[in-house]
Amino acid sequence: MSGYLTTHVLDTASGRPAAGLDITLDLIEAGRRERIAEVTTNEDGRTDAPILPEAAFRLGEYELVFAVRAYLAQNSGGSPFLSDIPIRFVMSEAAHYHVPLLLSPYGYTTYRGS
Repeated sequence: MSGYLTTHVLDTASGRPAAGLDITLDLIEAGRRERIAEVTTNEDGRTDAPILPEAAFRLGEYELVFAVRAYLAQNSGGSPFLSDIPIRFVMSEAAHYHVPLLLSPYGYTTYRGS
């Protein structure tokens, strides 16, 4: 089995999935950044396919950036406190990596899910 990467964004203030949120994935190697993917969450707060599918998987350090400003401005009212949420992590084995984001107007939580 090769590895792959998925995510899920939940708006904890509304208790609903965060739809229409833009996400990028970069590979970080030797101080350089390579854009791997640009995706948008669907109505379930997920991407339609893995952000990093098995065919493109490689071990290394990655950074997901969740562009939350527009989503929060539209769904929370007012001027958002959060703009972009970067999550840098290492995929060190060929496995399913799931990196969810629990989002609210003034904070967030993430973890390695299953």
